[in-house]
Amino acid sequence: MVLYHLKKHFTWFLECIKYQPTLIHLTPLGTDMHLKLPPGSCDCHVHLFDPERFPYAPKRSYTPGTVRVADLLAFEERLGIDRIVLVQPSVYGTDNAAMLAGLRELGPDRARGVAVIDPKAATIGDLRAMHDQGVRGIRLNLAANLDRDHSAALEQLRHAADVVGQLGWAIQIYADVDVVASMARGIEQLSVPVVLDHFAGARAANQPGQHDAFDAVIALVRSGRTYVKLSAPYRASKQAPDYADLDPIAVRLIEARPDRMVWASDWPHTGSAAQRSGDLSQVEPFRNIDAACALDRLQTWTKDEPLRRRILVENPMNLYGFAAPTR
Repeated sequence: MVLYHLKKHFTWFLECIKYQPTLIHLTPLGTDMHLKLPPGSCDCHVHLFDPERFPYAPKRSYTPGTVRVADLLAFEERLGIDRIVLVQPSVYGTDNAAMLAGLRELGPDRARGVAVIDPKAATIGDLRAMHDQGVRGIRLNLAANLDRDHSAALEQLRHAADVVGQLGWAIQIYADVDVVASMARGIEQLSVPVVLDHFAGARAANQPGQHDAFDAVIALVRSGRTYVKLSAPYRASKQAPDYADLDPIAVRLIEARPDRMVWASDWPHTGSAAQRSGDLSQVEPFRNIDAACALDRLQTWTKDEPLRRRILVENPMNLYGFAAPTR
């Protein structure tokens, strides 16, 4: 009988901690910050995961642990970040309830959102309701879907632009640099801004065809219709924690159009799609990333404080509709 009750309570305990990441994954700043951020600085790409309140989609590629608004705020406070953009993660599919709940908790002065929708099913009424809650864009995650059909991706992009153009939203794309390059001409013709995730999918390590693809991305950025997130350097670099091998990529992007660059942490640093086992019963740990060191690298990529203020404050204001900071 005693063993029965012990087993019962231990099973309950395991269920309680099933989705809880370790502390090191929630507070992975590592080194002390050297860069002093200007007021109104924005982290333009973070995720929330709360499977107890908002169950994950059955069809997903991984099972992350739990991170809630309180965890996010603790992380951003240590960095000195005032504003946040919540991005719908792939594990929730087109159910944006968790992201919208996060927006309500954070409030309109502090947060904006990027949703994932089915353009063929979403109505303008649905989108206006999300707009009123702080959503300012949609995301096409071509990398998570391992989508290599460039023509189909471009058609999906055009249809999405028709849907969200009425609200002045942006379309955020997560794709490898060669996919972005293949769609460059079509992106230039869109009537809505496009935001390219994670250094536009470029990689610091030399890969066949990347040089030409990155040249095409630079030309696209210079056209003025495309923003790039200087985000998730650990996805593009082989030299953690300072990511020095990304310097040429970051500097070239910034020099192309400094008014089209934004910064983001990609917290809480989910794993790599290419390395996933497919076992959804296993909770995937978040990466242990030195976020302070990654943000400090912005000093190397920018020549002065006004340029950093543009990337951290002014460009996010223009892209996501934040008010000017009051301090």
